[in-house]
Amino acid sequence: MTGSVRLSRRELLLAGGGALLAAPFLSRGALAATTLRYGHMHTPNSIAGMQAQWFADAVAEKTGGEIAVQIFPNSQLGKLQELAEAVSTGSIAFSHNTAGAVGSLYEPFAAFDTPYLYRDVDHLMAVMDAESPVMQELNEGLVEASGTRALYAFYFGTRNLTADRAVKTPADLAGVKIRSIPFPIYMATVEGLGAVPVPVDWSEVPTALATGVVNGQENPMNVLVSAKLYEVQSHLMLTGHIAAAQVVMMNDDVWQGLPDAQKEAVAAAAAETRARASQEMLAAEATDLEALKAAGMTVVDEAGGLDLAAFRESVKARVSQEFDGQWGELYGKIAAVA
Repeated sequence: MTGSVRLSRRELLLAGGGALLAAPFLSRGALAATTLRYGHMHTPNSIAGMQAQWFADAVAEKTGGEIAVQIFPNSQLGKLQELAEAVSTGSIAFSHNTAGAVGSLYEPFAAFDTPYLYRDVDHLMAVMDAESPVMQELNEGLVEASGTRALYAFYFGTRNLTADRAVKTPADLAGVKIRSIPFPIYMATVEGLGAVPVPVDWSEVPTALATGVVNGQENPMNVLVSAKLYEVQSHLMLTGHIAAAQVVMMNDDVWQGLPDAQKEAVAAAAAETRARASQEMLAAEATDLEALKAAGMTVVDEAGGLDLAAFRESVKARVSQEFDGQWGELYGKIAAVA
């Protein structure tokens, strides 16, 4: 029954134009020595972009060149939703995406991006480890629902608010348009910050900021630096509202079609890349903040009047209103991870 449901979903997506490319790369039982495509939305010089290349290099090394992973950055193969669906249909083998975007394929995954959820980065990464009980449970659901699996997740940084003005309380954002990732958990978060959420795909964000379509956005600092958002935003508010990991998705048919030795090699490459990318992101956070200050951004923190408690209370109340009934049990399991 599961297989037939998955096939129906894929046929529907293909018929509706959801697939971006040609047929799946590697069907079950296919032989080795193949090229698999990895599409993502980030710039190659960002840590998120670099980790994709690190993963490709590690796969090539650990498979002795039997598998080549070809990287397509900068949304070349589609926008957020399109990339998630392309992995589901098998049009591409890999992509990395926010947990909220993966939630478009299997809704509970979006819970991983709930604001103010984790005790610290160590707790986040323990929850998002492929071997954690929470991730294993949700991964089974993701495979069943979409034919994709979470191969690994790396620390993506802590999301902060930027705007074309100083913001110190949620009231300061009344009527202000803030770009939101176009998925429910992020829309609710932006509303909780006090703003009007405007869904804009990442590929369109710099233009939307420059033209005033939106007045601000929220992202980790490494993204602000690599995308040069300091050129179109004057203020950075250290709200720290979401500690997030990017999830590297893999088409499950591709995975199942690999011989055991290649599965082991890909899993080893995943573990190596996860650790390297997470360490690089942690190390970059302090230097990125200084780089943004040097580029002219005004940083508003608690010492500068930011009412962090008010933001936390407002965001948590808004998110709880919509999602506690749906994900309350899951939140309890996440809290229980040591």
